[in-house]
Amino acid sequence: MTGKREFDIVLWGATGAAGRRVAHHLADRIGGRGLNWAIGGRNHAKLKAVRETLPGAGSAAEILIGDSHDRTFLDAMAARTAVIVSTVGPFALYGTELLEACVRNGTHYCDLTGEVHWMRAMIDAHQAEAQETGARIVHACGHDSIPSDLGVQFLQEAAMQRHGEPCKRVATRITKMKGGFSGGTAASFLNAMEVREKDPGFGALSADPYALCPEGERQGLDGPDEMMPLSVTYDQDMKAWTNPYFMAPMNAKVVRRTNALLDYPYGRDFSYAETAMTTGGLGGWWAAMRYALFGRAFLIAMAIPATRRLLKRHVLPKSGEGPSAETREKGYYELIQVGEMPDGAILKARITGQGDPAIESTSRMLVEAGLCLAEDADRIGVGGGFWTPASALGPLLRDRVSEHAGLKFELL
Repeated sequence: MTGKREFDIVLWGATGAAGRRVAHHLADRIGGRGLNWAIGGRNHAKLKAVRETLPGAGSAAEILIGDSHDRTFLDAMAARTAVIVSTVGPFALYGTELLEACVRNGTHYCDLTGEVHWMRAMIDAHQAEAQETGARIVHACGHDSIPSDLGVQFLQEAAMQRHGEPCKRVATRITKMKGGFSGGTAASFLNAMEVREKDPGFGALSADPYALCPEGERQGLDGPDEMMPLSVTYDQDMKAWTNPYFMAPMNAKVVRRTNALLDYPYGRDFSYAETAMTTGGLGGWWAAMRYALFGRAFLIAMAIPATRRLLKRHVLPKSGEGPSAETREKGYYELIQVGEMPDGAILKARITGQGDPAIESTSRMLVEAGLCLAEDADRIGVGGGFWTPASALGPLLRDRVSEHAGLKFELL
């Protein structure tokens, strides 16, 4: 990207549950920074209503009206913009043309996607052109997968400082989590279930632990990523039982891609796993087993078209819906990352986040990723291409989310 553009940042998809919160936090953060910005989507009345609720610099945001499938409009918008922040999930349905416009026009881009198949397809189709145009494309800039990705990088930096070598194994344990569920997340999962029925390669790609790594770099020690295996394990380091975590396969793939993109600072024999954690003893085992049973039952129900329709109609939040203000504000989460050194020594880090992880914390993290791409462009050490949060933005983003998004990274 060359030259000054009309807009420093455009938020595309500002009327959904996540988009509204991203707009709010972006307006709050942009105030006094001298950045020109806009909010965009297809419904002018809804966008105007969003703008009227924004704090600080919100009234200065321009409104851009267009369609997610209108290539001419998207090209024009991307050409006017330095950074586009997108919340238009399911991205496989509504995000492709926008991303392609960013690549063509050398426009930096970040989003909230956890859709592995779409990410893989976009990387394969557009990596070479993004390198040529200089467009930095950064997926997974929300709760999936910033805490996991930046957390592992933080722990490995500490391992290098203390021991002169990285941890050979890192296990992330989700120890606390309170929050809600958004319609956008539900829609993305529903779409993935429908794609699974049509695409014979869906299952293999989902299970491949190295599916997001560059071609020729898709091998390692980790076994298949299972969505919700019916199993619980005992963690000797934490003295507690663990059970499957819904987004572990996605987060783990991002962490492994970071390692490959940065030429293996964690080592080629690096192993990563992510689970939720209960407690020790029989009570902890039963709590973990209950969660595993529920997760497996839910996954089976979602895989059957008839029960999936019932869940969509009566249980899952609708598109645009999200947690209440009280749920957003009172939410929180904690991750403990356990790193094992080659000599068996153990190093632990804790990552905590304030706010509902699905919307509040996620929206704050996405805002900081967008601002990092806009304001720290000359300090980012990579050029155009498809990146993870840690591989592209690393400590720059970690400092931002620690100061402005309610995250905390600490060694134990």
